[in-house]
Amino acid sequence: MTPRVALTRLATLALTGLLAGCAAMPERLVTGTPRADIERALGRPSAVIGLADGTRLQYSRQPAGQQVFNVELDAQGRLRRVDQVMDPTWFSQVKVDRWTRDDVLRLFGRPALVERVALFEGDIWTYRYLEASWPRQFHVHLDPGGVVRKLMHTDEPMPDDVFDPGR
Repeated sequence: MTPRVALTRLATLALTGLLAGCAAMPERLVTGTPRADIERALGRPSAVIGLADGTRLQYSRQPAGQQVFNVELDAQGRLRRVDQVMDPTWFSQVKVDRWTRDDVLRLFGRPALVERVALFEGDIWTYRYLEASWPRQFHVHLDPGGVVRKLMHTDEPMPDDVFDPGR
């Protein structure tokens, strides 16, 4: 294989990867796109939620990523809008003592982490997000009945934050 052919193949591979990456970007979808085209571009959603006037396809990048995209379809299965919901504006919609585990799942999907601690009876769901380019965590405390009892935001631990007894 000549260097020119090798370079052409490498460039083609790089361009294909770039285009595939762009296709997997929900925020670049065009209003009116049919569901089949959305799923062809983005793959299978992590969750499908029925809405009163359509369907929500949820594309979560949790636990490793920091985004959850809610792709809203109208009753005809065409794109109405795309929302990236790992954001303080969306978190503010959660109502302590009123929302349930199901409400949280419908809006944010599965959490990145589920934990228990000694001082709270129930599960703590943790979602990863970015706030002004800073990695943060949103914690939803759910009592044993599945009701939201407390919300917290913390900085995401960074590698330097890990305890090293050798220091």
